[in-house]
Amino acid sequence: MWTASPPREESRGGGRRAAGRRRRKPAKRRKALAVAAWSAAGVVLLGGAGLGWFYFHLNGNLKTVDIDQALGTDRPQNVDNGSMDILVLGSDSRGGANSEYGRDDGGSARSDTAMIVHLYEGHKKATVVSIPRDTMVNRPPCTLGNGKTDRGSSRSQFNESFTIGGAACAVKTVEKMSGIRMDHYIEVDFTGFKKIIDNLGGVELTTSKPIKDGSSHLDLPAGRNKLNGEQSLGLVRTRKSVGDGSDLGRIQLQQAFMKALIKQVKGIGVFDNPKRLLDLADTGTKALTTDKSLGDVKSLMGFAQSLQGIDAQDMKMITLPVGPDARDADRVAPLAKECKMVWDALLADQPVPADATKDSMGDKGTAGSIVQQP
Repeated sequence: MWTASPPREESRGGGRRAAGRRRRKPAKRRKALAVAAWSAAGVVLLGGAGLGWFYFHLNGNLKTVDIDQALGTDRPQNVDNGSMDILVLGSDSRGGANSEYGRDDGGSARSDTAMIVHLYEGHKKATVVSIPRDTMVNRPPCTLGNGKTDRGSSRSQFNESFTIGGAACAVKTVEKMSGIRMDHYIEVDFTGFKKIIDNLGGVELTTSKPIKDGSSHLDLPAGRNKLNGEQSLGLVRTRKSVGDGSDLGRIQLQQAFMKALIKQVKGIGVFDNPKRLLDLADTGTKALTTDKSLGDVKSLMGFAQSLQGIDAQDMKMITLPVGPDARDADRVAPLAKECKMVWDALLADQPVPADATKDSMGDKGTAGSIVQQP
């Protein structure tokens, strides 16, 4: 059962949320089946949900960030409408075990994948908003790891927030962009993603055309494929060989892959295989970084239970409405009117209107159609 964290102080800033009480706790479910596989983080939660008896062992694996303490009162206010918002990041530091994917950066913070997951009241439907890493945004001042403060920038690439100030700065940037307070933060790294997929026994999907990408080391023939962890990571990292070769095409590929993944997770019978379940939970919790309120197995179990009713067809996946950046052809810029439509809809716990994405570069490509569920 998900337990709400203690009440937070009201924001002194200009967040657009109206004042209100803490969000209502989701109703109890009868089963502990977690199907939050809209992201790799969801697969992690699937494992954690069924293994409360390994509480102490799995707790020792988890890494946490105290977002509330780091950001204080400079946040949008919360709303008591039963919804929940989670920032999910894919961390791709090239340090340590990830150095095979590029020049070793000593483990500095990097994130190429960012998704805002909005769970509607009742937690039976969700909207996922992917934020392109090269979106030019106004980065707010952030506290650095050494205690100093970065003064921010009126023009900064979105993923620089994570590089400069880690999880807290990424959350702060998203909250300033959207006016939406993030209830939770979840981060999964390269190596963890691979191991999670391998523990699941791979992912079966069909590709409508061959995919060969030297940068991501992926070489798939057209047709039905069973991808192991390395191949799955290659697929979600592939950019230059699909669509227009931009990060927007990669996002479409990631979204299509995640939908295929959740469909498969529903049917593989993880809970019928205790060894697979334990391996998945152990691997997943080692790969996961969360906000402090999700930083123990009991809290993860409750959070996972609240997501058990969400299936692939219950998720609306979009990309933040963007257009060409006027100053740099290799970057994109948010479409102000359309982005406001997205944020206003989520703040009101309503579906995102179709008009919000019809003119966006992010939802015009065809890269996502390459991946199909068999």
